Amino acid sequence: MLTHTTHTLEKIEMLLTTAGYKTRYEKGNFKTGACLLQNSRVIVVNRFSNLESKIQALAELIRGLEIDYNLLDDKQVTFLQQIKQTKLQL
Repeated sequence: MLTHTTHTLEKIEMLLTTAGYKTRYEKGNFKTGACLLQNSRVIVVNRFSNLESKIQALAELIRGLEIDYNLLDDKQVTFLQQIKQTKLQL
């Protein structure tokens, strides 16, 4: 289970950066907490969402992404696997 702390959010952001994605925090009226811009590897997060919503939205996006494990270090691979398994536990 993911904890809802700023440290977790930072770990998710670092994982995405290492995997080649750019995370931006913008205001928006999209219903979810984050969205992936088509074919651009840019993730836009609603900056007005609370911390829990940001983490959940990014985790949901990560579950759908094809991330190359070779780009990540061992800790990031473990964290990515934890994120992908979280959905199974809900």
